[in-house]
Amino acid sequence: MIARGSERLDDTVGELTALGAQGIAIEADVADADAVEAAAARVEAELGPIDVWVNNAMTTVFAPVSKTTPDEFRRATEVTYLGSVWGTMAALKRMVPRDSGSIVQVGSALAYRGIPLQGAYCGSKHALQGFLESLRTELEHEGSKVRVTMVQLPALNTPQFTWSRAKMPRKPQPVPPIFQPEVAAEAIVWAAQHANERQLMVGWPTVKAIVGNAIAPALADRYLARNGYSDQQTDEPIESPRPDNLFTPVPGNQAAHGPFDRQARRHSVQLWLRTRAWTLARSGKFSFSRRDAGSR
Repeated sequence: MIARGSERLDDTVGELTALGAQGIAIEADVADADAVEAAAARVEAELGPIDVWVNNAMTTVFAPVSKTTPDEFRRATEVTYLGSVWGTMAALKRMVPRDSGSIVQVGSALAYRGIPLQGAYCGSKHALQGFLESLRTELEHEGSKVRVTMVQLPALNTPQFTWSRAKMPRKPQPVPPIFQPEVAAEAIVWAAQHANERQLMVGWPTVKAIVGNAIAPALADRYLARNGYSDQQTDEPIESPRPDNLFTPVPGNQAAHGPFDRQARRHSVQLWLRTRAWTLARSGKFSFSRRDAGSR
């Protein structure tokens, strides 16, 4: 595990150890390419060859583009986009010579559909989508067995809404419907085990956003212009000053859940159907034909 906050990293390693797993915590900023490369080298030295690499780091700024500074745009892009590029390159350096391994990119419905107040984050996720498509074609051209997959997530109840930089009158919130982070974890694990899938969309809201934007982007523009500001804010006024993690970690040992447990869904029917149908189809236990449908 690679992140900036040693306190939270050490706590997570403690949880893993209690569960009988082995792990190491590496304090590093993923926006630093040399630090990511050094972390990958340490992982292989201490734990052995890397089979799966998951890119998950992100920062964001909840603000209109006009109120976001160049330094804020740069930092959000360096972490959310370039951090994943550096991680992918570090993984490829080790996986390609062995001709095996899987890279899982944690994405978002916002990799396809930009929304107001999150220009820096949406731009970074869009960039990752294009980067991974380029990489995937290169690996296929080379006949490589290294696989790349992207997990497109819905709104999640994570601490990002309590410690992201925000320039709005009210506190940020994920756009409902909200899912618990365990839903994302389940999807990421499944994607790592089924890396031949080029992407996994998680939750009906994600499917609706991606497919709907492909069909009627102008309609999505109008809907988000009307509702996108209010949907991303609670009724509570934002605190001032508000600590944020854009440039430095926020002190304290935050857990995986944010403050929206009461509204968040613990399961995704769409994800269950998507992953189970794939498994049944691959096993030959699920099929459909005209004969199955009967005749009239």
